[in-house]
Amino acid sequence: MLEKLFKLTANKTSVKTEVIAGVTTFMTMAYILFLNPNILSSTGMDKSAVFFATAIAAGFVTIAMGLVANFPIALAPGMGLNALFATVALAGVGMPWRVALGAVFISGIIFIILTVTKIRQILVIAVPNSLKRAITVGIGLFITIIGVKISDIMSVSTSLIPPTVEAVTKGGGRATLQFFEWNIGMGSFHNPSMVLCLIGIAITALMMARKIKGSLLIGIVITTLIGIPMGVTHVPANFVFFSLPDLSHLAVGELDIMGALNMGIWTVVFTFTFVELFDTFGTLVGTANKAGLIDKDGNSPLIGKAMLVDAVGVSFGALMGTSTITAYVESAAGISEGGRTGLTAVTTGLLFLLALLISPIAGMIPDAATAPALIIVGLLMASSVLDIDFNDFTEGFPAFITFVLMPFTYSIANGIAGGIVFYTLLKVGTGKAKQVHWMMYLLFVIVVTRFIFLSE
Repeated sequence: MLEKLFKLTANKTSVKTEVIAGVTTFMTMAYILFLNPNILSSTGMDKSAVFFATAIAAGFVTIAMGLVANFPIALAPGMGLNALFATVALAGVGMPWRVALGAVFISGIIFIILTVTKIRQILVIAVPNSLKRAITVGIGLFITIIGVKISDIMSVSTSLIPPTVEAVTKGGGRATLQFFEWNIGMGSFHNPSMVLCLIGIAITALMMARKIKGSLLIGIVITTLIGIPMGVTHVPANFVFFSLPDLSHLAVGELDIMGALNMGIWTVVFTFTFVELFDTFGTLVGTANKAGLIDKDGNSPLIGKAMLVDAVGVSFGALMGTSTITAYVESAAGISEGGRTGLTAVTTGLLFLLALLISPIAGMIPDAATAPALIIVGLLMASSVLDIDFNDFTEGFPAFITFVLMPFTYSIANGIAGGIVFYTLLKVGTGKAKQVHWMMYLLFVIVVTRFIFLSE
């Protein structure tokens, strides 16, 4: 049955490999089960309700990705997108969270229409291979940034810059202008979280170098165990293996679609749609390329189905009570372990559903234990830079802009947008306009319009 469903032999994989890959992907993205409730609770939503919605939405949509598209990609409420949701629906300041859920639902319907009409699929053909490779590189760098940040290897702090004499004078003798300076540097070796992560990197890297199967998963488990005596992995005194979250305040079906329409929030809907469009496209193409699911011409027959599942997942997530569902870059961790079919996704999805029962166990895994996997996967994906032709400036520079903007602006969408703009400009400006697909011109207009009229 599994062979018929997932075509394991044709994809040169096995049940064991796919299951290990699925577990690995889950381990690297399980943090969303706990981060998402913390972020969305700022809108007034109940944490337990968001935890339930996160697990259910991620579980069922990821399983659907495996069964319908036979793709080894996992989906869950997106980081960045949930922050955008929280900003829009900030308690006491923004729109009610139910209305914001309505906006997310509407953006999902827009995605379904774009996918069914095959407009989204055209993107796979329209975007040149150099940008596709750059997307893979950028996601790798992006994952690495996430890894070094959550493990405290990268220290980020702010400090107040004293107002200048000029500012005080203009303010009538008072310091009316306040400025902050970002300080980024190396973390402290007195921080056990950072030390644990470095230990985890050493262990996992050594296993990778020795080509031990399941290195990333084994590394996460070993690092978590080492973290117990170090005080980083916390085991509650009243620890139990099985425990259901509080289900008394669920937000299932609580979205307010009419409220979203009546508030005239099409700018918000467009923003959700724009960011999700490029984030999902980038993740699907980047991870599929790493899995060898993209042919020599840069195309894949599976992308269309994967995009449809993703589109339906956006609206389904809103119905369950969570922010935008999107494909996860952490799926690359499972792909690096050999995941090539939908069985990887199904395994990950089932674990998300099981997380409803074993949430205490999932909660034990510290960021410092998952960070090494993210950092090493970053290397594996960044290696695609070797496939970019930097001798052709019209190919190399847009690619460079793409993978530089992703980590430095903390946004996959910004990187892709920058690549589209400079690729189109350079090709047209050097008399190579015929090399640009018509969809790229349309995307150029959309990107420029978005940043001119919708940027704050």
